[in-house]
Amino acid sequence: MRPATTGAEPLPVRAALATALREASYEVLPLRGAEEKVLAHVPTEVPVSVTTTETRGLDSTLDLAVRLTAAGYRAAPHLAARLIRDAKHLHDVQSRLREAGVDGVFVIGGDAPAPAGPFPDALSLLEALDRDGDRFASVGIGGYPEGHGRIGDALIERALVAKAPHATHVVTQLCFDAGATVRWAQRIREDGVGLPVRVGVPGPVARTKLVRIAAGLGLGQSARFLAKQQNLIGRFLLPGGYRPDRLVRRLAPTLARPDRPLAGLHVYTFNELAATESWRQGWLARLAEEDR
Repeated sequence: MRPATTGAEPLPVRAALATALREASYEVLPLRGAEEKVLAHVPTEVPVSVTTTETRGLDSTLDLAVRLTAAGYRAAPHLAARLIRDAKHLHDVQSRLREAGVDGVFVIGGDAPAPAGPFPDALSLLEALDRDGDRFASVGIGGYPEGHGRIGDALIERALVAKAPHATHVVTQLCFDAGATVRWAQRIREDGVGLPVRVGVPGPVARTKLVRIAAGLGLGQSARFLAKQQNLIGRFLLPGGYRPDRLVRRLAPTLARPDRPLAGLHVYTFNELAATESWRQGWLARLAEEDR
């Protein structure tokens, strides 16, 4: 799957974009067939994060992350604070991941209507992980360039400042406005958040994919997912589905800036792993051709 072209980017931009694509990470959902798709289509050098779904619970996320780690991937499970029942549950989760060789996690609050235990948000879980004294090598947290559907902008940005000392990087939620993402990255840096920012971009997705995702997530979580993805739904309804080429092209000049407000790409695959990897390799091939 080759990207649409509108002319070659300048050399520094091509180099930065090639690096971002080579070092891109993928996000997968722990749904049926996910493991087989990763093994069949994703090179082991591509880092993979595994989301948590309320319907399937935390165990399915941990199971997939452990199995992918055993297969040679660097797999980071999402730890949803609201699904952790108590300190013992958290200790058991940490021990399981440590024993499996998992060295990274992505900490979120989670969409469960009420917390199962004493961790109502990502910050409380991050603080608990730090109190353990044996930090994971990689700890990701979420960023919201266009705000959060249920939390005010000022509160979400204060929370990011508070979470930053406990993390190693930020991954943004889906945002189709490259300018908004860049402005947000610059603003949080001014607020004192110096963590690397990896931009969350959707991979190429067929128009029917949201329906299948919704079915796999379950009714309650599907409704919340769809409510947060209105822009994405509109793009899925385009003939042929959505392609991220324009968004990536618009992000490329900022990826090349010496001050590095954006540090890389994180691709939301929606488990369309064959199409996503073909798209990434197509970009890399075209960039290599332009350098010859």
